[in-house]
Amino acid sequence: MAELSFGEKLLIARKQLDLYQYEMAERLGVHANSIANYERGEGKPHAAVVRIFDLLCEQQGIRLDEYENASALAGKGVKMKIVLAEKVSPATLAVFAAEQGWQVLTHDQLPDGLTAALADADALVVRSAVQVDDALMAGAPKLRVIGRAGVGVDNIDADAATRRGIVVMNTPGANAVAVAELTIGLMLALARKLPAANSTMHAGKWEKKSLQGAELRGKTLGILGLGRIGLEVAKRARGFGLEIVGSDPFVSAAVARENGIKLVTLDELMAGSDYITLHVGLTPQTTGVINAKTLATMKKGVRIINCARGELVDDEALVAALKSGQVAGAALDVFTVEPAKNTPYAELENVILTPHIAGSTAEAQEAVGIQIAMQVREYLKLGVVQNAVNLPSLSHEEYLQLAPYIDLAGRLGSFLAQAGKAGIESIHLIYGGVLAEAKVDLVRNAAIEGLLRGSENVNRINAASVAQERGIRIHEEKQEGHRGGRSSVLTVELHAAAGTSRASATVIHGEQPRLLEFDGIDIETPLEGNLLVCRNVDVPGVIGKIGTILGEHGVNIANFALGRERSGKKPVTALAVVQVDAPVSNKVLEALGTIEALLEARPVSLPDGKF
Repeated sequence: MAELSFGEKLLIARKQLDLYQYEMAERLGVHANSIANYERGEGKPHAAVVRIFDLLCEQQGIRLDEYENASALAGKGVKMKIVLAEKVSPATLAVFAAEQGWQVLTHDQLPDGLTAALADADALVVRSAVQVDDALMAGAPKLRVIGRAGVGVDNIDADAATRRGIVVMNTPGANAVAVAELTIGLMLALARKLPAANSTMHAGKWEKKSLQGAELRGKTLGILGLGRIGLEVAKRARGFGLEIVGSDPFVSAAVARENGIKLVTLDELMAGSDYITLHVGLTPQTTGVINAKTLATMKKGVRIINCARGELVDDEALVAALKSGQVAGAALDVFTVEPAKNTPYAELENVILTPHIAGSTAEAQEAVGIQIAMQVREYLKLGVVQNAVNLPSLSHEEYLQLAPYIDLAGRLGSFLAQAGKAGIESIHLIYGGVLAEAKVDLVRNAAIEGLLRGSENVNRINAASVAQERGIRIHEEKQEGHRGGRSSVLTVELHAAAGTSRASATVIHGEQPRLLEFDGIDIETPLEGNLLVCRNVDVPGVIGKIGTILGEHGVNIANFALGRERSGKKPVTALAVVQVDAPVSNKVLEALGTIEALLEARPVSLPDGKF
């Protein structure tokens, strides 16, 4: 019988017990990173950890023999066909080649084309060039898994794959170390004026006096975004004696503490940092986060590094700050338009420019290939799914039935992320009515995706694993009945450092998402478009003043929903959710702030079409 590795056993046990990596780590008394390493085949567990794991399997009745039998069958020549549609490293190919009975076709071994090769293939591995659409999958009736060697899956029709029962996987975070190392390198280059030193030396000059730099030791590094890359940056920055602060509403205080990071607000990070490095995804909230207003609040002489997305920076504002000396230097690896041509930064000597190379290392590219090969292999051999885009455990009919609720979950999560409390520590999902009897993996992931949409590289591909990495606990509950007689109600409750937020929603007429309750106040309003969520003391005149101010600023109201507390407490808090035709500007929010009884007004942006 084939012997499973310890990492394979861990994957199987977690699948049977429905545990996240951090939960298994708690059971075994190790750090969550150790579980991730073991499952990737890295590192050897201590004998005591193996004994505890064996005891856990015995106590919980976990059976590994059927998986060992499956692995043994694979070893005895059960045929699998894997098509590697794009160039991969020899190490990636070796992962598949080591399996007996597996036929592996590389990109240069497809004489009749990709479509013909997929006619009897079990797995397809791609990078970013090959477009895997529904038509291509239609010609691959045996295809069970598509592996994307990288993060983005824009070239794969994940919805079509779900309908066809095909697992789509990717490799989030495989290049995190490469990006983190370049970030640290750019910080050093800015601090020690390395580009100028190099260019003057090549020009035959010896300009030592003009090249006096600064030490990193004792300075404050502000990390905006504490995903895999942000945490890798923090790990390396500690070695330079930097004080590290971080801002990320989607990471728990425990994870920040474990990594030596002091959690602060965005405003505090901007005002208190000597170096600021960006590692967030692109959302309406993060677009242009480095702008004239935030730059004015920063320390004079701050240095800024951007290896995330070019759109995070208002170029005109940063250029002005660099010229005035408010910003001493910047290092940019990403740009709003790429390839970057005629960039205004090119003429500035205090800016380092690199052509989007943060993840471009031989090691990172190889790591991505090896990781996807191992994930595809484990799925074909053991049925264990890792980093799935779509979790296709649904039949076509089940998928169609759940599709409106998957969309609803994403909207509800995004609504809470924008209108609820910041600093998420745990997420509690309650499925009511018909949802209580359904397979809700995709509903859960869509809700988490909506909640964490402002986080780095989060989507339905990796939402649950990103939450897990950030120390955010996920709890799920099914309730057969639900008040109000609604057939299916989804409730999402956030437990955050700043308090608890809770919202419930349903789908009416088979396709229209509706908010039913927010923080204990009943209210019914569409979950789409541009919303303004207002809380106020329930006194006369507030609603009229809100409408007047919106009208004065040319904001047309499409829907105005009202509700108020029924707790009997005084004073009573009221809630208004106003649907408007255009996004509410900061100028409008400032005007609304003059209403004495208005406690807060938050803009929320949701798509009009499918989420």
